[in-house]
Amino acid sequence: MSDRLLVVSTDCHGGLPIGDYKPYVDSKYHEMLDMAVPIQVEMMDKAEQQFLIKEINDAWREPIKDRLAGAWDYKQRLNMLAEDGIAAEIIFPDGITEQNTPPFGAGLGLSPKDAVPELQWAGAMAHNRWLAELCANDPKRHIGVASIPLLFDVEQAIEAVRWCVDNGLRAVMLPTLWGEYDAYHHVKYDPFWQVCEELGVIIHFHSGPAPMHEMFGKSFPAKDESATYPGGMGIYVSEVMWWLYRPLTYMIWGGVFERFPKLKCMIVEGGTLFMLPPWLRLLDHNYTDVQFSAKLGDFRSHLSMAPSKYFARNCGIGASCVPRRDLDLHEHLGTRTVMWGSDFPHPEGTWPNTATYYKETFSGFSEDAGRKILGGNAVEFYGLDNTYLRGVADDIGPQTSIFN
Repeated sequence: MSDRLLVVSTDCHGGLPIGDYKPYVDSKYHEMLDMAVPIQVEMMDKAEQQFLIKEINDAWREPIKDRLAGAWDYKQRLNMLAEDGIAAEIIFPDGITEQNTPPFGAGLGLSPKDAVPELQWAGAMAHNRWLAELCANDPKRHIGVASIPLLFDVEQAIEAVRWCVDNGLRAVMLPTLWGEYDAYHHVKYDPFWQVCEELGVIIHFHSGPAPMHEMFGKSFPAKDESATYPGGMGIYVSEVMWWLYRPLTYMIWGGVFERFPKLKCMIVEGGTLFMLPPWLRLLDHNYTDVQFSAKLGDFRSHLSMAPSKYFARNCGIGASCVPRRDLDLHEHLGTRTVMWGSDFPHPEGTWPNTATYYKETFSGFSEDAGRKILGGNAVEFYGLDNTYLRGVADDIGPQTSIFN
């Protein structure tokens, strides 16, 4: 067994500066893009100010600003992967926090709220075209997650997924919030799940979106000077993970994984692992302890297993920057479901101090479990080329001494 670890980051990010997406946007939207980009940049700046993180972000970025170009520059990206000992990566939208995001609201905050469906689709496909080019440099190392605004048009989403697969992208990110649109237990989405199952496309939900107007005011991202919302940030950080798990609550109870048993789904940057076992216990309680809910009728016979069984069979956890105290809970979820992520190049991630993170976090940890969490589980879940990545890891992977 090699003394170097095969590491897969299930949470990396990439994206162009928003205005640089223009060559990838259909020409008929160029005039609209020219009008929209300054407005979107202004809104992102206001959101950053509302979150009280601009000064912290600026201070974090300053000494490494040249290396942050790895969000879109392939040579710099390879340098980052080598520094972090990462053999393969799963790449989501939004590079350097909010400043590198697809146009028309097609990034991590993918949401139907205030969106123009046609434009959001245009922004999503622009990003997907760029992402396919990036990943084509070495498709065995770079697994791109396409942006898919599923809620607006199922047939359009199916067509987009087929385009993605034809262009090397076998992972998709869907909106976490659906607003006034049908949620994911609606059977109208079944053709989409079916195509993803047949083509081996993995569904992803990434944390971040939440009903911000409830927490920070109706005018968010602009600040409402006439109103004060104390505790908004505390509410956001306390609830944001709930919004991430919510799609799976609908999909599990809606029988999506019953009807499509080979469909795979990832929840990424899902916060501390201790939040997941109680959520699964709640779902199972409502499935097994029927004496408490018999008066509500039969709401479970369409499922052949308890909710936690579907989660264990069909789902994975992208545990970004996970602290040791949470890693110690891996057995409660099943070690095979937990997959590490660096969150490059976001400031809450481990880069550029990933080497130190490995040692501090995994010292004294089970080597067998550590190998699975750092890479083995992702290789299996995503169907990656273990032999090829093993060769990469033998050159750049962290030493197994991190477990000592």
